[in-house]
Amino acid sequence: MIVVRNVYYFCGKINTMQQVSDIVNRLSYSKTFVMSNKARDLKAQGVDVISLTLGEPDFDVPEFVKEAAKKAIDEGYNSYTAVPGYIELREAIAKKLKRDNNLTYAPNQIVVSNGGKQSLINALMALVNEGDEVIVPAPYWVSYFEMVKLAGGTNVVIETNVENNFKITPEQLEQAITPKTKAFLFSSPCNPSGSAYTREELAGLVEVFKKYPNVIIISDEIYEYINYKFKHVSIAEFSEVFDQTITINGMSKAFAMTGWRIGYMAGPKWITDAVDKLQGQMTSGANCIAQRASIVALEADPSEIQYMIESFHKRRDLVYDLLQDVPGFKTNLPEGAFYLFPDVSYYFGKELKGTKINDADDFAMYLLEEAHVATVGGVSFGDNNCIRISYAAAEDKLIEAIKRIKEAVS
Repeated sequence: MIVVRNVYYFCGKINTMQQVSDIVNRLSYSKTFVMSNKARDLKAQGVDVISLTLGEPDFDVPEFVKEAAKKAIDEGYNSYTAVPGYIELREAIAKKLKRDNNLTYAPNQIVVSNGGKQSLINALMALVNEGDEVIVPAPYWVSYFEMVKLAGGTNVVIETNVENNFKITPEQLEQAITPKTKAFLFSSPCNPSGSAYTREELAGLVEVFKKYPNVIIISDEIYEYINYKFKHVSIAEFSEVFDQTITINGMSKAFAMTGWRIGYMAGPKWITDAVDKLQGQMTSGANCIAQRASIVALEADPSEIQYMIESFHKRRDLVYDLLQDVPGFKTNLPEGAFYLFPDVSYYFGKELKGTKINDADDFAMYLLEEAHVATVGGVSFGDNNCIRISYAAAEDKLIEAIKRIKEAVS
């Protein structure tokens, strides 16, 4: 006789949504990837699509960085690393932070992760309890909002607009803070607006933060080097808030190392200890070869990547000038990153060639289908009025893309 134990029989179809966790069900897909995937699908069908969706430099990784990776392979770097990263890399990060940002951190106050994205979610998961509030100025990078939800927190959004260059004021910050506020999460230069806070503007925010020492500032500075108007300022440079600030950075944007997946954080040791513990149970250390290459990249003089910055600057000016001739677009001149975030609300409620435009996502979809130019609607960035245009593309593509946009709305 054969006995079958612990076998369950179901009648009918399994509801797979009931199988998935509540955490996953309450997350949204990244609109950036949704639009880039739609662009790829159209390209696969033979449509000539110009994609201005992803925040990815179109340059190759610098040769000296690639040579460092090859050398690491030849020297036998194959093993697991310490969870927070090689000590040599953390020392290189500490020297970089001192050199470029006048910030003093010990290696044990630094954790290297699998990209800046993991550094951000590590910080939030280490800090946020269910119901804690995290203040997020809008527009924000699409993943901020979802990361806060994933950590169990509540997003408190401060709205801005193109007229004020997408920057919050100290008064807005003060009004947003409550007894439940655990953290403030922002980027400068900003994805998606390209706006960067000056030293004076940050000083105004610091005057508020120093009254609330329990509010942790998470400062995403991944676009630090891509700054056209003034030298980048880290909010942790202000001694009054140094001990309540986590600085996030990485290798993806400045060194075009997007697929190498190296990000890092620096902050108070009690936070980095918590993140070390957390990361040790999730991914452990980041890729060993990419870590060795990152040491060489960070030790190099920033002038080694100046050619990329100059090219982005030129493209910013090009696209900004071209957009001035597109009817209904309101565009500010961003100080950094490689995005423009024009306000397209002029078209809301109107029909364009039979297509009703209700919001920025509708407008972005119209541009993809009619002009075959892929952008990202601002709804998932926290701003329903704007679309994000990435100018990390060749100049001839940018010229043609804006020409198509102009024709599609004229």
